[in-house]
Amino acid sequence: MAPTSNFDSVSNTVCVMDASTRLGSSLVKRLLTNGYTVHAAIQNIHNGGHGEFLDACDMKRLKNFHLDPFDYHSIIDALKGCSGLFYSFEPPKDQSCTYDEYIGEVEVRAAHNVVEACAQTDTIEKVVFTSSATAIIWGHHENDQNSASMLLDERHWSDINVCRKFKLWHALSKTLAEKTAWALAMDRGVNMVSVNAGLLMGPDLTIKNPYLKGAAEMYEDGVFVTVDLDFLVEAHICVYEQISTYGRYLCFNHIINQTEDALKLANMLSPMPSSPQSMESDTRIIQERISNKKLNKLMIECQPQINGKSRGVLMKMST
Repeated sequence: MAPTSNFDSVSNTVCVMDASTRLGSSLVKRLLTNGYTVHAAIQNIHNGGHGEFLDACDMKRLKNFHLDPFDYHSIIDALKGCSGLFYSFEPPKDQSCTYDEYIGEVEVRAAHNVVEACAQTDTIEKVVFTSSATAIIWGHHENDQNSASMLLDERHWSDINVCRKFKLWHALSKTLAEKTAWALAMDRGVNMVSVNAGLLMGPDLTIKNPYLKGAAEMYEDGVFVTVDLDFLVEAHICVYEQISTYGRYLCFNHIINQTEDALKLANMLSPMPSSPQSMESDTRIIQERISNKKLNKLMIECQPQINGKSRGVLMKMST
């Protein structure tokens, strides 16, 4: 089965880095199903988890590589012969998963190394760089008196000074790493697009997730967005396969702006014996102040079927 790509003139071999994350592992499986050959670059080689749902034919098109984002040669090896890269970062398994200023420096260095390696790999046609909505949403109150009516989208950047002031380390790390990647990509002529994802939902989500720092403020500001894994995977593939894609794409398919949704998330993260009465009586709907129109338009233009369902049905259309 040939991949449904618009890159007809290039190799159908792509690299997924880091392929041991939930997003990375799911991307590997979906790409193999779509007929790609995949180089799975894995930081934790014992946590790849690709073989359990793949048939023998798929496995023949899968090559595993040990990834050290600070070893330039290990990155080059994984990219060799690839026409595209899907890149995402999570803290190394041997370090604390708590984001801090140090992890931010680590993430920036890794992003720099990966984009530089892509610039030195002649076969690379496109890089899909996974970033976060936290690189967009923070600091606009402090910088704009009209921020209450501002609709945030992929054109906005989080204020790094605000992130430092309130110790929003996840937002700071994602912002600095993405800015580093963009600066180098433009300087080296690397064709890069970014996917700025909302909070990734799933059974492993805990209250310790660094994205959740400032959750109450995100909720009150109408910018607390989440994304399901399947939707995030489809967005990455769509952004990669459509030759016309450019710049950043804010990716979410749900916004938490009602008390009911906030209570559901709070109970999932830390079950409460009963909900506070003050919250149960709160019937407000917070005005949405964030838009994913650019990605919505793109995904409607992509192949119209996802597992037999229309992309438009699966998506939450944002104003």
